[in-house]
Amino acid sequence: MTDSLLAPNLAEIRDEFLAVEERSRLQLLLEFSDELPDLPERYRDHPDLMERVLECQAPVFFFVEVDEDGIVHLFATAPEEAPTTRGFASILVQGLAGLTVDEVLAVPDDFPQMIGLSRAVSPLRLRGMSALLGRTKRRLRELA
Repeated sequence: MTDSLLAPNLAEIRDEFLAVEERSRLQLLLEFSDELPDLPERYRDHPDLMERVLECQAPVFFFVEVDEDGIVHLFATAPEEAPTTRGFASILVQGLAGLTVDEVLAVPDDFPQMIGLSRAVSPLRLRGMSALLGRTKRRLRELA
């Protein structure tokens, strides 16, 4: 995979994970969990507008918007008691920020495996992150 195929935000996140020793990657994921942006009020007050990611062990909800300039905005929520899941949501929220629909759709489906966490977290948790990415792409195709 060349960097030209991966959006700059995601390439930076991937490189950040791969630059640290394998045993430090879980700590980095936990740091991302602390950086998950709060939901905008319009979703905080209306959780019924959000979609649940059923593949995640913890209750993860998300909503995707595309603004008038074609920029994707991913909003997600995950409980603080589920820091790895929350970290994955934060990685995607931050990594997809500022991308167009086509750029998000071009994100490799295996991005969660590209950040080097396969030995640090369970395959079930990685599937949850893959599901959040996949559901985001599905929703964007529906909006198109």
